[in-house]
Amino acid sequence: MSAYTSSYPPVDFDSAYKQFFETFYATSDTPDAHEKYITHFTKDATLIMASKKAVGSDQILALRKGMWERVSSRSHQPLKIFPFGDGADEVMLYGTVKYGLKAGGESGLEWAARAHLVKEDGMVKMDFYQVYLDTGAQAK
Repeated sequence: MSAYTSSYPPVDFDSAYKQFFETFYATSDTPDAHEKYITHFTKDATLIMASKKAVGSDQILALRKGMWERVSSRSHQPLKIFPFGDGADEVMLYGTVKYGLKAGGESGLEWAARAHLVKEDGMVKMDFYQVYLDTGAQAK
């Protein structure tokens, strides 16, 4: 079992979508995987991270690089993923993340997210991903 394996309610949810999230969070936690990170999104996807919004691959890449400016490591635990019913392609997520800070020390917080999944050229991707978190908690 992967460190990125989540719990799901008893609904019919595509196993490719489950695998996608495991791969996505592993990539998200890899500091130099900027180009790989954006492959998890459609070219015109919207990513909203707290109060920051990025639309399209170039903006998502810039946002991704900015997320690593103050942290040396991050470790997501996507604890629970809630599909919107049988066969859904939209989910709500709940998890935690721990950060190693470049200035020294560690920080962590809880987060929630909403994601919409699509299959594009046989690959699962997100065309919408919004993360809800307390950005002030990162500064502590």
